Amino acid sequence: MAPDSPRASAGALPTHCDVLVVGGGINGAGIARDLAGRGLKVLLAERDDLARHTSSSSTKLIHGGLRYLEYYEFNLVRKALAEREVLLKSAPHIMWPLRFVMPHDPSMRPVWMIRAGLFLYDHLAKREWLPGSTTVNLHRHAAGAPLKPGFTRGFVYSDGWVDDARLVVLNAIDAVERGATVLTRCTVVDAQRSGTGWRATLQPAGGAPVQVQARALVNAAGPWAGEFLRDRARQASARSLRLVKGSHIVVPKMFDHDHAYIFQNPDRRIIFAIPYEGNFTLIGTTDVEIQGDPGTAQIDGNETAYLCEQASRYFAKPVRPADVVWTYAGVRPLLDDESGDASAVTRDYLLEFDGEGASGPLLTVWGGKITTFRKLAEEAADELVRRLGGPATARLAWTRGASLPGGDLRGWIGAAQRPDADIARFIEVMAQRHPLLPAAVRARWARAYGSRVDRVLALGAAPGAEVAPGLYECELRYLQQHEWARSADDVLWRRSKLGLHLSAPQREAVAQWWATHFPEEDSKATGQETPCN
Repeated sequence: MAPDSPRASAGALPTHCDVLVVGGGINGAGIARDLAGRGLKVLLAERDDLARHTSSSSTKLIHGGLRYLEYYEFNLVRKALAEREVLLKSAPHIMWPLRFVMPHDPSMRPVWMIRAGLFLYDHLAKREWLPGSTTVNLHRHAAGAPLKPGFTRGFVYSDGWVDDARLVVLNAIDAVERGATVLTRCTVVDAQRSGTGWRATLQPAGGAPVQVQARALVNAAGPWAGEFLRDRARQASARSLRLVKGSHIVVPKMFDHDHAYIFQNPDRRIIFAIPYEGNFTLIGTTDVEIQGDPGTAQIDGNETAYLCEQASRYFAKPVRPADVVWTYAGVRPLLDDESGDASAVTRDYLLEFDGEGASGPLLTVWGGKITTFRKLAEEAADELVRRLGGPATARLAWTRGASLPGGDLRGWIGAAQRPDADIARFIEVMAQRHPLLPAAVRARWARAYGSRVDRVLALGAAPGAEVAPGLYECELRYLQQHEWARSADDVLWRRSKLGLHLSAPQREAVAQWWATHFPEEDSKATGQETPCN
């Protein structure tokens, strides 16, 4: 087994570390990666799968948040806009630029307001290659064809798309390759301050409890951050979260072009309609404040009806609940700023440390969004290193210009140019190197694994049996050995979205293969991730 294998790292569980990170979402994985790259000994524990909850249930955008300008969140928007091109360059295989079309509805925001907002959006942060906004005639532009003929004018601007679950996994892989240990299906059941830091009890699934001593503790538990702080770490905080459910629907594709839409609604919210997985359109999201366990959140009938109704205000072909082939819901852990409207609650983050000089620093991450995860992790690592001390090199931030695993394509294509052009060249070279692979498999693997694709093929070995259409044994084994996949659902709904393309019998064949080859793993389906077919 390779030394960077997650299985290998799990088998050598350390009993001492510099930093214990609780939570395997995007913020926890990003912080673990940054700290490991600075030479600290890091242990990350996640009680479920990586990105099992909020971080695989987003609208999957790398964006500044155009609508946040209306709430005067200029600092958040500027910070997020500055991160767009940084992230797009770091992983062009799982992130790419996307143009958005806003059809103008005169009953909503006036033209001058939209133009002013887009001017700010174009200029609040530096753009090196993403194109700026423009106005289009929807009767002449391809984006106008699927819309009702009453929409004659549109505004087009740039943001980006991301495979959110894979983004988390790539951060975890990078953390491990830089010396961290990442454990999934492992719950931190207790954490107490000791004379030299923190003493934590970890409970691996199906194993005996393990005691770990850490110099610092990071609470990146997302929607459960407050609960962990109160019940596991027994610490008080004046901060609190508002848990806001964002639900999405997936329908057969509504249009053939490569732009996405942003639709303004009469309630002054917006929804997106985004090209998704080739054959589908992703529509979302809602903002519904919830109480209770965020792990049980699911879309309800009112949310489905709302998304269908609002999308149907724009599309010539109505969107009906019967068209929905898949849904998902995630709970955003938003920092409570006492806003009355859940849509207006800030999407910014707060890093809360305990008192200066306390024995065993404790960091709690409140709020945040995918676009700002790298900056959040950098700020967290800066402060943790300052408090823990260490060599001067550990104090240096490093992730801004670094590629995520698979994102450095130079070994395949030569010097990097623009991320969108680089991935296109990479796909061409991959076709030359692996001509026997089906074209659809090559394209999916190029996007999922980037320059690490040869690891999936075990350096040129045969791909093995085809377990389901487009899914070979070599990929399943790679995901189990190197990406913490522990069930068929992990593969079908987070490491990929193949579950959306496969029939129920085909998904069951994957589950049966998994149960046969990895009987020690949990291959039970979750129910929530089953499509509507």
